[in-house]
Amino acid sequence: MNLSIDLNADLGEGSGHDAELFELISSANIATGFHAGDSDTMHAAILAAKQQGVAVGAHPSFFDRENFGRKELTIPAEEVFDAVAYQLGVFQAIASALDVQPNHVKPHGALYNMAVRDANLADAIARAIKSVDPKLILFAPDKSELARAGEAHGLQIAREIFRYFDLDFERGEVDHGEQRRIFGHTRPIEDLDLPDLALHR
Repeated sequence: MNLSIDLNADLGEGSGHDAELFELISSANIATGFHAGDSDTMHAAILAAKQQGVAVGAHPSFFDRENFGRKELTIPAEEVFDAVAYQLGVFQAIASALDVQPNHVKPHGALYNMAVRDANLADAIARAIKSVDPKLILFAPDKSELARAGEAHGLQIAREIFRYFDLDFERGEVDHGEQRRIFGHTRPIEDLDLPDLALHR
């Protein structure tokens, strides 16, 4: 089995460190306006990625700028479909105007965390991606509902692991302890200095 590792990070969110990160990553997940960013920041981030030779992907979320898209919300699956399709459409239009082909989609924050364990939510996201561009790669944890939904709709999946923290997708919990796991090894967090890793199978 041939494997490739893609280092990705969330950009266009107003952190002020995008320029430095572009030098370290191979893919950028760019905020699409619902939790952070707007058309101007999308334009700037996509253009910077193009200049750096970094692949770009949409980073859609719940419409929740107040909580930076990190609060779990109860929203019907069809509304999630509409929200994700809308954000992807805007992102695709800006990228096309810059002669850039979007590469992938990585849901943000609570939308991502909920979709890895909620089959209906995951299906809505996968359907939205397929409706906009079925060639887009979906970033999702291995053996999650999100990965399974993407596969069911014929999407290519990049199986993702994190350097930030351990996720218990069954219980929706995050381990913010001093030790973090990466590639099956536990190391102090200060020893790790990498963006997210997406493992492509």
